[in-house]
Amino acid sequence: MGVFKPTMYRKDIFDINYEKLKEMGIRCLVFDLDNTLGLIDHERCPLKVRKLIKSLQNDFLIFIASNNSMRRIKPYMEDLGVGGVSFCMKPSTRGLKKLRKQYHLKKKEMVMIGDQIVTDVLAGKRFHIMTILVDPLGKKDLKITGLNRYWEDKIIRRYEARGEFKRGSYYD
Repeated sequence: MGVFKPTMYRKDIFDINYEKLKEMGIRCLVFDLDNTLGLIDHERCPLKVRKLIKSLQNDFLIFIASNNSMRRIKPYMEDLGVGGVSFCMKPSTRGLKKLRKQYHLKKKEMVMIGDQIVTDVLAGKRFHIMTILVDPLGKKDLKITGLNRYWEDKIIRRYEARGEFKRGSYYD
């Protein structure tokens, strides 16, 4: 399996089989923020996301790992009642290492969930944890993300040419 190919690919965070993750021994869900939990111009967490995360907190430790500032992620952390790491510099594994160490987690218990292959998936793969790619919630991205999407499109085309991955063909 390639370094950019996610372990699982789902439409969005509501389409993930969390019961299956629990059965697999996953106990920590690490979510990206922008275009995964909410749109980039949403200052607060959408109610639908709040309800999902609250229901998951009975079975999982939940964190936000974002390349964005603490100022950006703090309202989401407060709305969801979860911890988080800002300025992760994904695809660096710095933020994931910090969470693993602080909460005494095993890598096999963690999953990285996000909408970008070259940041979220690559960070998870480099850290040797399960990864789940979701489609971006919106089309609007930060400027730096535009460059990431350019490389992501090239990567996806390569995978598609080999019949290994296709946007919209979801899998567990």
